[in-house]
Amino acid sequence: MGLLTTVVLVSGCRKFEEYPPEPEIGYNNFILLINPETNISEKGLLSITYRDGDGDIGLEQNDTLFPFQRNGDFYYNLKVRYFEQQNGILVELPFNFSGRIPPLIPKDQKKAIKGIIEYEMDIFDPTSTYDTIQFQIQLIDRALNISNEVSTPLIVRIVPRP
Repeated sequence: MGLLTTVVLVSGCRKFEEYPPEPEIGYNNFILLINPETNISEKGLLSITYRDGDGDIGLEQNDTLFPFQRNGDFYYNLKVRYFEQQNGILVELPFNFSGRIPPLIPKDQKKAIKGIIEYEMDIFDPTSTYDTIQFQIQLIDRALNISNEVSTPLIVRIVPRP
């Protein structure tokens, strides 16, 4: 699982922006983090924008009862699918890069929010010599509304050569 940094921008008191209750996300950036000792891309920092009309994004650590139970469909609210380009074809691999975003505003508040989520992931796979990867991302709110899906561009990692 990755490390999460979240920036929340909440509507000010003068001008209220309105968004639908389903979260909407956009691809912002992906930064390869290179280990200077090995010169290998071991981690990556994914950055997505989000907005949500009622601000119900995020799960507490103890949110583990249905429908957020471990091994359930909604345990992770940041769904990240992993693809590797193998011989020119993107192949989805069953690695879990998904994460749990904590509440972005208190659960008892309902207000439109927007901001940036930064999510650090371990991307080093010692069993693979393929260097090109891609991620597809969705965000799920507490009402189980699922966002649109965004993809990173193709990302070229620095991998060890045999």
